[in-house]
Amino acid sequence: MRRREFLGAGALGLVGLGLWSRAGAAASGTFPVQMSDADWKAKLSPDAYAVLRQEATERPFSSPLNDVKTAGTFHCAGCDNAVYSSETKFDSGTGWPSFWEAVDASVGTHTDYVLVYPRTEVHCAQCGGHLGHVFDDGPKPTGKRHCINGVAMRFEAGVS
Repeated sequence: MRRREFLGAGALGLVGLGLWSRAGAAASGTFPVQMSDADWKAKLSPDAYAVLRQEATERPFSSPLNDVKTAGTFHCAGCDNAVYSSETKFDSGTGWPSFWEAVDASVGTHTDYVLVYPRTEVHCAQCGGHLGHVFDDGPKPTGKRHCINGVAMRFEAGVS
């Protein structure tokens, strides 16, 4: 085995380990909203299923929620949990809806290694659905950027 093949196989192994550990967490029954995989597939669009249940990422600048500037609340597309207020939304220029803070107790985080290096994954606290990632390059007052897949949410206009 050549060095390049060895390094490639090792990287794939680490990616697989990251996916395995997330799948185990979601299947452990630690979230209040539980559904079978078949029920999630029936409830969600194919894109929402891929993001929320399989940790896919939508293409940047593809979500209409990226351009929402009205008052309201962003809800998890899987279970309708209110996860972000429009009051904390900002334009990060990344192509995904971005927020500097989640609604209290609405999301959870853990470290994922899907891209080999550690990232802070954010998921819905009610159903465990993958929402996106949190980075340390956001605005004040938190300095955080919750970079969220638009397909993982729905927007409800009104008081946020």
